[in-house]
Amino acid sequence: MSDNVILEVQNVTKRFGGLVAVNDVSFKLHNVEILGLIGSNGAGKTTLFNMIAGAYPPTEGKIIFKGREIQGMRSDNVCHLGIGRTYQICQPFGAMTVRHNVMVGAFSRYKKRSEAAEKANEVLEKVGLYYRADALGSELTLPELKRMEVARALATEPEVLLLDEVIAGLNPTEVDIFVDLIREVKEREKLTIIIIEHVMRAIMNLSDRIVVLNQGIKISEGLPAEVAADPLVIESYLGGGQ
Repeated sequence: MSDNVILEVQNVTKRFGGLVAVNDVSFKLHNVEILGLIGSNGAGKTTLFNMIAGAYPPTEGKIIFKGREIQGMRSDNVCHLGIGRTYQICQPFGAMTVRHNVMVGAFSRYKKRSEAAEKANEVLEKVGLYYRADALGSELTLPELKRMEVARALATEPEVLLLDEVIAGLNPTEVDIFVDLIREVKEREKLTIIIIEHVMRAIMNLSDRIVVLNQGIKISEGLPAEVAADPLVIESYLGGGQ
């Protein structure tokens, strides 16, 4: 594996019975870049995330992180190696404070409660949510929930961060603020990021490169401008059709 490649997906396929959710997908993720992953609903994006993060194993293919094969590894072990993730639907522990919600992520690195709390405070400060640290998870607005979700993932101290539709549901002003936040976090932490998003203005603005899935198959990969001009992408995703 090249020194500049931190994660490689090699010919990965995932079948659920007769359904092929991801079909022979390959790509390389370079160190400290943002890779956008786009495609219509049901294209296989979150399934791909789930395989990278260890939620379930690929049926075929390899996932290589820093030179080590991780396909089929348990999700807690993948997290400990340095791959963190958010989830498409924010599911806070509503009866717990924001700080305690983020400490759940920090406990993957820190066993002492005081150390986990310190880490939680640190990442809440970084994502601009420290002022809500003592609020309950159930009291947060949607933009605040999204920030907490990112904070919880950052508390695991990842080298690669998988962001699953963290911008979805936000208004245009909130989208712009969140794009800036992702950029700031990436630069400050020297993070490598894969982001799934349907908000095209955000994904085109954020991504160094983009991979496009359609019905489980990779149909395009390249710079944002190249992908946006690809006739196959326009036909299958950007311009119409499902």
